[in-house]
Amino acid sequence: MIGDPERATDGAEPIDELERVIEGLLFLSSEPVAAGALADATGAQSEEVLGALARLRQRCDRQRRGIVVRELAGGWTLSSHPDVEPAARRLLAKPRTPPLTAAQAETLAIIAYLQPVSRPEIARIRGVSAESATQTLVERGIVEESGRSQFGAVLYRTTDLFLKLFGLRSVGELPPIEGFDPSPEVAHELRERLLRAGEARAGVAGALTRPDGDGEGG
Repeated sequence: MIGDPERATDGAEPIDELERVIEGLLFLSSEPVAAGALADATGAQSEEVLGALARLRQRCDRQRRGIVVRELAGGWTLSSHPDVEPAARRLLAKPRTPPLTAAQAETLAIIAYLQPVSRPEIARIRGVSAESATQTLVERGIVEESGRSQFGAVLYRTTDLFLKLFGLRSVGELPPIEGFDPSPEVAHELRERLLRAGEARAGVAGALTRPDGDGEGG
């Protein structure tokens, strides 16, 4: 069990030992840590951990530190303060991994908003194959398999890494599409319309590339 708060000798505000330990644990973890896991590690109650997290967050804000405490992807993590972003961009200007291509970004958007969704559905919506883009997203850990459809196709969904990268606590925080929140029936109808549009797009592309030139017109 973590001990009582201690008062710093330099006149600073009291230091909560549980806060200090939790701050160290969050620093060590590369992924957001759930409050329950922090409670298990510290021997404290969940309510005590949540209180310490709140105090730690307030302390960082009051002291205008370069780090902030954030709740992401079902857990808690330390991240750099928004004011640090310009300097961080200069320091980390060289990306460690290539940015997403347009095809990968488009595929990720479809998965994020329609998950779980199969690769054939993604291909029908986009009008082109989604195999390469989906595989790349899986390899990067942004997307993962989520069972199979009634027709046997693999379904895909976003991962906790996706939430972390986009600063979301859940997919429910995704920006609404034009502020529209359709009912399940309307959502199904929209999905079917998107699929038909993708098929039409694929048909036009096929006609334009036929060697007889029939799709060119004139």
